[in-house]
Amino acid sequence: MSISHMLKLTYAENNFNLELINQPWESWINQRVVLALSAGTHIYMKPSTAAFLVPHKLSHLAALESLALTHMIELCPCDASTVEVVLKGIWLTSDARSEVGVFVTSLSKAAELLLYKISQSEEFCHA
Repeated sequence: MSISHMLKLTYAENNFNLELINQPWESWINQRVVLALSAGTHIYMKPSTAAFLVPHKLSHLAALESLALTHMIELCPCDASTVEVVLKGIWLTSDARSEVGVFVTSLSKAAELLLYKISQSEEFCHA
């Protein structure tokens, strides 16, 4: 039996973090809903997009361009030095107006591993 993966992007006030989670996103979201109900806190979720920047000279840019051709991700040139990677998924937060929250998405295992590898490299733009 294969393990399902998902990518989780946690957005804080001044940065964000990308994690590879060995759990189906549906299960992870269900756990968050149960936790919020048990704690008596609000939880808001909606289909959304999330984006982060990578350098235009990224060593894995060709692999990202291949993913874009399959419509798993979208690449948008920002300026001469950076490219924006756009993902589709679910946005969760405790305040509907907040820019602080968690974004989850499920892509192919290879795509998730590539994005995670890029996020762990020195080429990744964390801010």
